[in-house]
Amino acid sequence: MESKFDEKLFVGEEPVTIFRRWLEEAKATEVNDPDAIALATVDKEGLPNVRMVLLRIIEDDAFIFFTNYGSKKAQEAFLTNKVAFNIHWKSLRRQIRVRGHVEKEDGMIADKYFSEREVGSQTAAWASKQSETLTDRQELIDRWQSYKNQFEKNVGRPDFWGGIRVKPTQIEFWADGQYRLHDRFLWERELGEKSWSVRRLYP
Repeated sequence: MESKFDEKLFVGEEPVTIFRRWLEEAKATEVNDPDAIALATVDKEGLPNVRMVLLRIIEDDAFIFFTNYGSKKAQEAFLTNKVAFNIHWKSLRRQIRVRGHVEKEDGMIADKYFSEREVGSQTAAWASKQSETLTDRQELIDRWQSYKNQFEKNVGRPDFWGGIRVKPTQIEFWADGQYRLHDRFLWERELGEKSWSVRRLYP
């Protein structure tokens, strides 16, 4: 039996439209965090790091996640100004790979997103010295409680916390196929360009 190809999966004038459509479909099938991405960076020795983060905003031309700017992920992202991420939906048997350049989003978008978080999460952002050594958990809880007492209400966004915008230069869509005859389409462009080229890849 031949592997079937669903052309409708890959239809779109540009890749972000397809990305959004796939993510909306995943929200109906994934049990937890359909917007979880595996984010890859490299350190100053060129050794890669990868971790899961939540992709919170999709713009027409970029993707945004939020973090502590003192974290390893942020420091490494800004070291090279380049990242890659992968989003995988096991229930749909699809994944998307993205590579691109980064910039800070520490303005109104970051303010708005931070203001919509629960107070506990807002004060946790103040309390956590992300990626630094922690003596024991109680130290973290004590710092968190201290910030909860300090703010009570109207927690402002700390200047060391905000968004990282990924401006993609490559977006690859992958869908599972029978006998490992998977379908892959790679969209590419140069940084700063608006138009994309697309080609099909061998699985």
